[in-house]
Amino acid sequence: MSGNTPAFKVAIEEKDLTSVVSARLINLTLTLCRGDDSDQLDISLDDSDGKLALPPRGAKIALALGWRAGGLVDMGRFTVDEVEHAGAPDTVTLRARSANLIDTFKQQQERSFHNTTLGAIIDVIAFQNELASGVSPRLRDTVIKHIDQTHESDAAFLRRLGKKYDAVATVKNDKLLFIPINQSRTASGQALPVIAITRALGDGHRYHSAESDSYTGVRAFWHDERYARRRSVVAGVPGNSKRLRTTFASEPDARTAAVGEWQRIQRGLATFEMTLALGNPAVFPQSPVTVTGFKPEIDATEWLSTKVTHSLGGNGFTTRVEFETKTEAVEAEREDEKDPDEGITGVLAKWKDVVTKKTGQQQAGREAALKTLAHLYKSKHSAKRAAKLEWSKIKEVRDIIRENSDAPSKPEDTGADDL
Repeated sequence: MSGNTPAFKVAIEEKDLTSVVSARLINLTLTLCRGDDSDQLDISLDDSDGKLALPPRGAKIALALGWRAGGLVDMGRFTVDEVEHAGAPDTVTLRARSANLIDTFKQQQERSFHNTTLGAIIDVIAFQNELASGVSPRLRDTVIKHIDQTHESDAAFLRRLGKKYDAVATVKNDKLLFIPINQSRTASGQALPVIAITRALGDGHRYHSAESDSYTGVRAFWHDERYARRRSVVAGVPGNSKRLRTTFASEPDARTAAVGEWQRIQRGLATFEMTLALGNPAVFPQSPVTVTGFKPEIDATEWLSTKVTHSLGGNGFTTRVEFETKTEAVEAEREDEKDPDEGITGVLAKWKDVVTKKTGQQQAGREAALKTLAHLYKSKHSAKRAAKLEWSKIKEVRDIIRENSDAPSKPEDTGADDL
């Protein structure tokens, strides 16, 4: 059926060469990435008659991809940076990338930014690398009092900024984009459509869950200049928080770092990948995706696409998508400066089994002065776990208060990425 016939359009240096490419096409693969890796287009063509001219490096390729009945989706522009001729039989392979990674983008820089915004910094880097800029409205006005770029390329500096603000810096169509990782919107603020995928559309899948109780949150320390002491904030909940090594110069910086790291941990709890037997050109990195027809845990998860590979060749048009867990926005809270459970030496949790009618209590810590939890638990195991967790939280709060009181009065150097 013509409706299930793949279709594409290829233009090189604005000249439509679709008919030439179509007649000689062996394989076309487009890999779209979310992070600082460039999008990559590979086209292999039949040159058995020796009549195919080799395009020059630096040539611009525009690609649209889709289905004959459903229309084409613009995939962007790419710059040819590799050309290969092999045989026999003779073939020509073009490799093009989206990022205009000119030499200055890779060169180390030595500069500082003072009393500015994140958007202004991205604008400067984009301008100096002959790129347009697109910064998410949510990040553009973020105030930056001071940050150094010391012996760092622009690419490395952007990667560090992305890690700090839980964002991705990437180049698409000669435009430097800086957007939150968890944002399913373009840099201009336009929402990406939710992609619904059923198992019937798939040609293979893999789900992996790495959920564990290793971390309950992330703690970041900051230097309170007014009182010359260290304080802390936590994203998530206390109990077994990951502690960032850097002591930040301000509370906002500490909050940003804690939230970013906690969201990274949450996104990695489960991953999912799937190959669509019928390619879907509407799927891009950052697309929000819902899936049905799998296990309940998989179907119930909100997914965010991270890498998309469209392939067109002898096996038809297929799309392989890699997902991670989509997380909700979180806030970091300032830690207690005074022990809210002063004098408490342990925790008591009571339980009652509704089936056996047995009752009991579980204790963590010492008996001298017990804090009794209000909740009545349904089993001995759950009561024991609750008492242990609450006692861990109490001890952690005390450890933090003690550490902050004994900590050095000056913040550590935050010029380098130490998350």
